[in-house]
Order: sequence, then C-alpha cells, then structure tokens
Amino acid sequence: MSLSTHTRPSRKAPVAAALLTFVSLASLAACGGQPAEGAGDSPPPTTRFTENGVTVTLSVSDWHHSKGTLTAVFTPEAKGFHLYSTDLPATGIEGVGRPTAMAVTGVLRAEGGLTAGADVRSISVPGVDAPVPVYPDGPVTTTLPVRADADGDATVLLGYASCSTEKGCTIPVSDRPVHLRVTGDGPTFAAP
Repeated sequence: MSLSTHTRPSRKAPVAAALLTFVSLASLAACGGQPAEGAGDSPPPTTRFTENGVTVTLSVSDWHHSKGTLTAVFTPEAKGFHLYSTDLPATGIEGVGRPTAMAVTGVLRAEGGLTAGADVRSISVPGVDAPVPVYPDGPVTTTLPVRADADGDATVLLGYASCSTEKGCTIPVSDRPVHLRVTGDGPTFAAP
C-alpha cells in the first residue's frame, strides 16, 4: 500500500467521544443522577374552546408538590375587539361589560388573585357616565396560582365578554366550566 492512498485513523474522534461521555456523565451527576429539569418533560396539559367570539386556551404549568399555575389566553376572533378588565364588577359598569374571570372549584384552590398580562385602559361608552376599564384590542393572558387539596375532580370557571367600539359586543360568557382531574402525576383536562 502506498503512503499516498493510506489514511491514518484520526485520534480526535475517540477523544471527542470520550470527552462527550465525560461531560454527559458529569452533568447527570451534578443533577443528582437525574436528567436536568425540563429534559424529557411532556408539554403542560392544555385545552381550548371557542364560544361567543372568543377562543380560550387554558393550560397548567409549573406543577410541583400539588401547586401550579393556571393560564388562560382569551383571544377575540375578530380584529378590533377587546376584553374587559379582571377588576370590572360582576355586573359591569352601569350594566356594560363583564369581567374577564377565572375561578376554581373541587380539589383545586386559588393561591392568590387572577392577574392579567396587559395594561388596563379606560374607554367612554355612550350612555354610561363612568369610564369602563378594558384591555387593548386582541388577546389577553391571565394567570391564577392554584393548589390541589387532594386527588380528584376540579372545575375551572371562566367568564368574559368581548366588544368593539365600532361593531358592538358579543354575548357575555359566565362561569363556563372546564373539567380536569388531579392525580399524583398532576392535572389533566377532561376530553372536550
């Protein structure tokens, strides 16, 4: 065999493989022998429905030791529609509007108040003396910290109304139930 056609095996490949194995084992040991948090975790339980002009996507995240966060994203189907503030009274202001709301029953308990990831602005509505608090047009994300008292059934109750200053309002939704089951493995939503 001539030297011009002979290739010498690379010593870099076995060294690289050994180094990769060492780094992987060191990472695993640093995590107490378990894969890093989030590695191989399944996506959070999620469900979705559309009713009266709004699509609601509900999910549970950060579930540890019977505690987690419920997140509801309220998305008006049509452009130019807004949702009302979570702080709006249950019957609206002078009968106008309904609050964006999320509550839990069954084995779940709220561990704090409902918060929204959007700034509130006030609008004037013809025939209503007081300003009406709304979110900007488009989707609004709300979160509610929760805990489970035990394994069993729970219900998330959702409420909202969407309106447009030009096209009017959709029919409000009040206490729309979404069912879930809580076990030692965490919560799962019932089939829609």
